[in-house]
Amino acid sequence: MSNVIPFSTLLRQRSSGAHSASEGEGFMSGLLKGEGTRDDYVSLVTQHYFIYRALEAAADRMSTDPVAAPFITDRLTRLPALEADLEFLIGPDWADSIRPLPTTERYVARIEEVGSTWPGGFIAHHYTRYLGDLSGGLFIGRVMQRRFGFETNGVGFYVFDDIADPRAFKDVYREQLDAVPWDDDERERVVDEVLRAYQFNTELFQDLERARTEASVA
Repeated sequence: MSNVIPFSTLLRQRSSGAHSASEGEGFMSGLLKGEGTRDDYVSLVTQHYFIYRALEAAADRMSTDPVAAPFITDRLTRLPALEADLEFLIGPDWADSIRPLPTTERYVARIEEVGSTWPGGFIAHHYTRYLGDLSGGLFIGRVMQRRFGFETNGVGFYVFDDIADPRAFKDVYREQLDAVPWDDDERERVVDEVLRAYQFNTELFQDLERARTEASVA
């Protein structure tokens, strides 16, 4: 009997602490507890826009790569929903009024780098974002709907109309991760990149909290 741990299991175990730390950051926990404002939520959606614009551009570049291609599907695409959310939340001139925060700029630069040169790094960021969206993200969307009285407008980012069973989708995704023929060194590199992605998320929430505090005393 083999005692080899599937890579998807190893990845989840190795990243669980970083995942919990990111979720527990003050900005996000406050937003979920009802302490944040509509403007705070708009700030989060804005930063998501820049991140997913970079990630989905990277997906286009990686679409013919034999390792990365199996993970790429239009059913995960978030950018049109984010654009619609921002138009609803800000107005038709939303694109002229948003800016990336410093961590977002670094995060985007990293996605652009690995999304042009390294399939494993691209998959690490793809995994961190989209499997998170299909897990805690669905819960966040429901909380924001209740908190701000949204129906679908404003929370389209969290609505995956083309994925009827998120659990089954995630199971298939993890099977794909387990099937990639990476050696141990490459698996370690992918784990490290997932941890880097979670660190970007943590620092982004810190940026958002800092911006909120500065706005409140301005």
